Amino acid sequence: MREGLLLPGAFGAATKLSPKALRLYADQGLLPPAEVDPFTGYRYYEPAQIPRARLIVRLRELGLPLARVAHLVDLEPAARDAELQAWLAARRAQLDRHTATVDAIARADGGTAALAERVTVRARPERKLLYRQAHVRIDGLDPFIDETSEALRAHLRAAGLDDGGPLIVQFHAIVGRDGEGRVEVAVPFTGSAEPAGDLRLRVEPAGTEAYLPVPADMEDFPLVLRVYDAVTAWIADHPGMTAVDSPYEVWPGAGGARFDVVFPVAA
Repeated sequence: MREGLLLPGAFGAATKLSPKALRLYADQGLLPPAEVDPFTGYRYYEPAQIPRARLIVRLRELGLPLARVAHLVDLEPAARDAELQAWLAARRAQLDRHTATVDAIARADGGTAALAERVTVRARPERKLLYRQAHVRIDGLDPFIDETSEALRAHLRAAGLDDGGPLIVQFHAIVGRDGEGRVEVAVPFTGSAEPAGDLRLRVEPAGTEAYLPVPADMEDFPLVLRVYDAVTAWIADHPGMTAVDSPYEVWPGAGGARFDVVFPVAA
């Protein structure tokens, strides 16, 4: 055995690694001992391995899995720092999303009934719609709406028609951060137009809408879900009233609101 080598007890004391952790990291090839006595099976470590061991401890304190730690410890310092900064930014973004969700849950307690009192019913005339559909996640929703709105209005302008109608964003499935949902973006129009590519046409019959202009402090996800809950609660509280299609948003909304949350209903 070479001089200066450390037994696991001394090495673990210097690095804050337990015997169990040392065995695990050795078996994983993450921190193999410098020498193993062929007769006794004792493991020995070099003092030069202490910085690597301490780095492993710090990375594990971040909650990183062993495979990610094994990748990071072998990187050059600059590359490792870049990856850790990117990981930290992602964690901060996740924490911000969780904070917003917790805030939405907290605000929802006892607030749905007050919002539901502001739901109103209005008639909707028959209308022709130019529309596009896609499956999107919540982080891709705004880009899809913006791009599709411009495409729809440009198509109507090219047909010599007025493109100034309200924007209708209909949700045929739940759109979240963990899964895609089918979304339709449409613009009502008068006159004659032809479909083009994935831009399609349909005639929507007249009907009735239960709607709620969205308060300014609830416009963003996930707080806007409170507004959907309020309209759903209002429908449930009115016997004989049922939702007959997927909910949608109308931009701009009534009374100066940025948009309305709307449920097609029938009595």
